[in-house]
Amino acid sequence: MTKPRISISIPKVFSDLKDYFVFLRRYSRVRGYTIFSRFEKGKDAVVDVLYKKRGKYSRPFLHFGVVSLGFLVITIGPLVLSRVDQSEGGEISSGVMQATANNDSFYTAQAEEVRQFRGGEVINHSVQDGETISSIAARYSLEPSTVLWENDLTEKSKIKPGQELKILPVDGVKHKVARGETIYSVGKKYDLDENQVQAIIDYPFNEFLNDETFELATGQYLLVPGGIKKDTAIARSVRYSPVLTPDAGTVTASGNFIWPASGRITQGYRFYHKAIDIANKAGGAVLAADSGTVTVAGWVDGYGYGNRVIINHGNGFVTLYAHMRSVQVRQGQRVNRGDLIGQMGSSGRSTGVHLHFEIRRGGAFDNPLSYLK
Repeated sequence: MTKPRISISIPKVFSDLKDYFVFLRRYSRVRGYTIFSRFEKGKDAVVDVLYKKRGKYSRPFLHFGVVSLGFLVITIGPLVLSRVDQSEGGEISSGVMQATANNDSFYTAQAEEVRQFRGGEVINHSVQDGETISSIAARYSLEPSTVLWENDLTEKSKIKPGQELKILPVDGVKHKVARGETIYSVGKKYDLDENQVQAIIDYPFNEFLNDETFELATGQYLLVPGGIKKDTAIARSVRYSPVLTPDAGTVTASGNFIWPASGRITQGYRFYHKAIDIANKAGGAVLAADSGTVTVAGWVDGYGYGNRVIINHGNGFVTLYAHMRSVQVRQGQRVNRGDLIGQMGSSGRSTGVHLHFEIRRGGAFDNPLSYLK
């Protein structure tokens, strides 16, 4: 009896190795940028202390600092990296690889890295020659109105090279809480209804005096995702008010998947990105690829997939739709194949408007292009 022969495609192996090292190089550049920016901040703090004390505590301070740094890198570093990998669902490479696909978008990936790790803080952007409000907003995946509102500008305002602009982490408005204000009064002020107010609570970097009653402190700042300044002449050309898709009742999956969105594929299925990315600058509807039950709906953590929907089709298949601008279904409801489940967006770890689409079978990732019709 002869043993079966195992054939290995040498060109495929080299191709995969090449993809892996290209990804590793680009990922290291972005991660290194974040690490060294933090190191510079820490170094500045150390220099300030030593300068004030004129070197009195320099030697013991430096010894203690080096030992502490080594301890943190050895003990906490691996835990932090593994948690980031899990929370992003294998999407670290998605933002980096997509951003480096053209010459001028690597800065966008850097800005996204800084923005994520600074805890959703407002960042400063120095205007460069040739930049406009629209180009700056696009670079940070924001609407122009968000940049205008935050910097007290109008559509007719002129910006100059070297001018500093404040950039919010997401579309919306930054609000300073006045005495007596509540989550609902703040939402109403910025044209959010009772359902949309939930976005203020869900935004992971908003803090409350009481996490159960969402009590606000006078003088604190809140980010109001999707908020609109009604008392200005600036208005978005499109105002989207999500309407929930009704429950479909009893459903049965067909086993055949339709395309969940329209657009072009900007990121294919790879060993480091077990999904496809469908991009469309205009956004658009996201549809259920097959019938099933919604098991996750919304922004359930602070980053990673952002607004997402996960559908269990009951036949071993599970599909995931991520980075949506808004979700139009609820957890536990049933949907038919082709039902509207949300709108394409750029929430979570994303550098542009697109849909991250996964198909899992028996808990394992499969290439969606093998199933889509």
